[in-house]
Amino acid sequence: MSQPSKLFSPLKLSSPAGGLTLANRAIVAPMCQYSANQGQATDWHMMHWGNLLNSGAGLFIIEATAVEPEGRITPYCLGLWDDKTEAALKDRLQRARALAPQVPVCIQLAHAGRKASSDAPWKGGQLLDAQQGGWQTVGPSAIPQLDGEVAPQELDATGLERIKQAFVKAAQRSQALGIEAIEIHNAHGYLLHQFLSPIANQRSDQYGGSLENRMRYPLEVFQALRSAFSGVLGVRVSASDWLDNGLQLEEVIEFAKQLKALGCDFIHVSSGGISPKQQIAIGPNYQVPFAKAIKAATGMTTIAVGLITEAKQAEAILQADEADAIAMARAFLYQPRWVWQAAAELGGQVAASEQYWRCMPRQAQHIFGQVKLGQR
Repeated sequence: MSQPSKLFSPLKLSSPAGGLTLANRAIVAPMCQYSANQGQATDWHMMHWGNLLNSGAGLFIIEATAVEPEGRITPYCLGLWDDKTEAALKDRLQRARALAPQVPVCIQLAHAGRKASSDAPWKGGQLLDAQQGGWQTVGPSAIPQLDGEVAPQELDATGLERIKQAFVKAAQRSQALGIEAIEIHNAHGYLLHQFLSPIANQRSDQYGGSLENRMRYPLEVFQALRSAFSGVLGVRVSASDWLDNGLQLEEVIEFAKQLKALGCDFIHVSSGGISPKQQIAIGPNYQVPFAKAIKAATGMTTIAVGLITEAKQAEAILQADEADAIAMARAFLYQPRWVWQAAAELGGQVAASEQYWRCMPRQAQHIFGQVKLGQR
């Protein structure tokens, strides 16, 4: 008898409210769409979310969602900071969820820090000035992302508290929307990662210098959200800056241990983003060793990413206990029914809208369970 698929086994995510049980361990990672209107979700989001909620994945994570206008990566990024952004997100999400199986939804709450006020990637992605619709960026230190750019404004105590409370209010709005989980964005060179990394954080106060100090603000933000949100709460991290003088894996392991002690329910392990000087050795599974190391050192529920594109590849990572779940982004854009094909290959089952049941080849119809289709 072949070994049962671990990718298609359930995964329990604990939380103060009891947690979630995911039907499988394939996760739709957050993907910025740069399609919002003043932070408000649009019909593009409804289409995009509805499509991926029909993917068969065990969890769907909404893209990086700014907690204040100045925290957007671009003027076109999604936000959740006031009644208008909440109402727009509620409308599109409710309609998308009504047309799909009951897949749990997570939202990634974020602040871009010094990487904010940028143009859309397909417009060059460069820093925008005020005449171009941009704004003054902020960061842990007045160090720009790229040489020659206008430096961010170093955050003072008032700014730190404002942003922390913005995260809290966005978490409360998320809970009011019925979103089951939150992922705090502490990766890819955005604000909370900037505090953690010695590349972007060269403060001389209690928030800079030693690892203990550099961790302080991200941990304060996490603790504030843990008090405000009773659902599943996790963190996405960059486990390495891919620079000798940058954030190192051993430091991120210590950060993860501190998160676990504060009640973190999962950790989503990525890398890079803090500097254009990074030297990344890209290849299949290239970030999986980071997830493996963090999982081994902390025992936390760990999500792996990094050029994972094939069903057997994902299955092997899970069977080797290198991670507890697999998240993919671009693979889902290219192949929205990736999970269906993986189920056919690995002998799993998925939930799918009835309208799609007839699409699978007869030999693969087992993926929908005991489905009986009319023959007339």
